[in-house]
Amino acid sequence: MELNNLKSKGNLKLNKMRKSKFITPGNFRKKILSFLLLLFLTFHSICAQVEGPISKEQLQLNAGLGFSGWGVPVYIGLDYGLQPDITIGGELSNRNYKEAFFGSDYNHSITGISSNFNYHFNRLLNISSNLDIYAGLNLGFYIWNTSFGYQGSGSSGLGLGAQIGGRYYFNNNWGINLELGGANTTSGYKIGASYRF
Repeated sequence: MELNNLKSKGNLKLNKMRKSKFITPGNFRKKILSFLLLLFLTFHSICAQVEGPISKEQLQLNAGLGFSGWGVPVYIGLDYGLQPDITIGGELSNRNYKEAFFGSDYNHSITGISSNFNYHFNRLLNISSNLDIYAGLNLGFYIWNTSFGYQGSGSSGLGLGAQIGGRYYFNNNWGINLELGGANTTSGYKIGASYRF
């Protein structure tokens, strides 16, 4: 009897909660969808007002040097504008360094072939098109070579990394690029030149 009493009290509280203004799963989905629609419309109206740094279907060539604890990597890459604020690209990079291991010196080189995806914040933040602030991800295959007889660790394979950077364009074509990234052959800082076609 006491168990039935507790169940009926619990059901009474549950019914009161359902009748109150608590958010139900159905209401929650409607509110989230409404919020996302409002966010999209706001974003779209902001984006329509500012030109991005790279136009849709425009190409941009990038080349430069990296700075890290393992040699000075060099890179060359090409970006393609999918949308005024989204680019995809490819990059080829190489770094060489020397390591002392158990009294012997060994030469290493790492070559990377990677693709990248970047979001450019110009339209979102209402930044002029001669300044480009971006962030994104990269995925690459890295080929690690070393001197004969090296017993340390190092291997080739896939790598997923992230980057954040900025460019300043001096004119319609030429710019300077600074980027901070990780988990790829140019991990650390990169500085280079960019050319928009």
